[in-house]
Amino acid sequence: MTVTITPLTPGFVGEVTGVDITQPLTQPQVAALEAGMDRYAVLVYHGQRFADDDQQKRFSRYFGALETTAGGNVTRPEQRRLDADMADVSNLGADHQPLARDDRRRLFNLGNQLWHSDSSFRAVPAKYSLLSGRIVVDKGGNTEFADMRAAYDALDDETKAQIEHLVCEHSLLYSRGTLGFTELSEDEKKAFTPVRQRLVRTHPVTGRKSLYLSSHIGTIIGWPMPEARAFIRDLTEHATQPRFCYSHKWRPYDLVMWDNRTTMHRVRRFDETQVRDMRRTTIAGDSVTVEQLAA
Repeated sequence: MTVTITPLTPGFVGEVTGVDITQPLTQPQVAALEAGMDRYAVLVYHGQRFADDDQQKRFSRYFGALETTAGGNVTRPEQRRLDADMADVSNLGADHQPLARDDRRRLFNLGNQLWHSDSSFRAVPAKYSLLSGRIVVDKGGNTEFADMRAAYDALDDETKAQIEHLVCEHSLLYSRGTLGFTELSEDEKKAFTPVRQRLVRTHPVTGRKSLYLSSHIGTIIGWPMPEARAFIRDLTEHATQPRFCYSHKWRPYDLVMWDNRTTMHRVRRFDETQVRDMRRTTIAGDSVTVEQLAA
């Protein structure tokens, strides 16, 4: 079968047909999907019913090594529902039932409702994310994506010059702190030590520049923190205007794949008494955006 990618918005988000990603792929098929990612940054696949997580991992590995999910909302092994190669962004506990409203894991994961880029808080940030909707909700729970390439292009020349060489600090301490989630252990605080990332990134294949924004940003190196946070807020408001965004309404067994280097995303609120089983694989990045200095 021939891979076909149909744009869902002009220049951003493509719908993939002509391929069953639950089965082994040919190299030309993989190359076509990689080219689609370079062009659109977000690809939507409908009706991809993985028999198990291993099938999702197999498909993901066509695009690079998997990033492990150490850290985050699960702090004890017995709480883990999925293995370490799968990020569990569901509202479920190990018993596959919705978490209680005051469950620490649920409160931590509310950070996914903030605009962010996956793993920007790691020294080597993630490349792609691949999210499979195994059980979806009827109302709410959309995932929204923002095109950081188009947002950069729309900036005036003065702002582009101002931000060209800026470096930001990213950490889960910042994004969770925004929501008032501050009850972290000393081990967590150490694990979430801020890392440095460029504010402007250049795509390694297309050469196109994009903003690298995330709720994980806490400050800009060399700036007073209040000024930095106000400036990042303004950039985020600019970058998440409706003209730069796409909202994905999930169908059962959709898979959505996105480039964390050139997009931001967030999940929208839904009735968390309902089961929402969402499983993510993440493709590890292969380079830092700036040299990391010891804290």
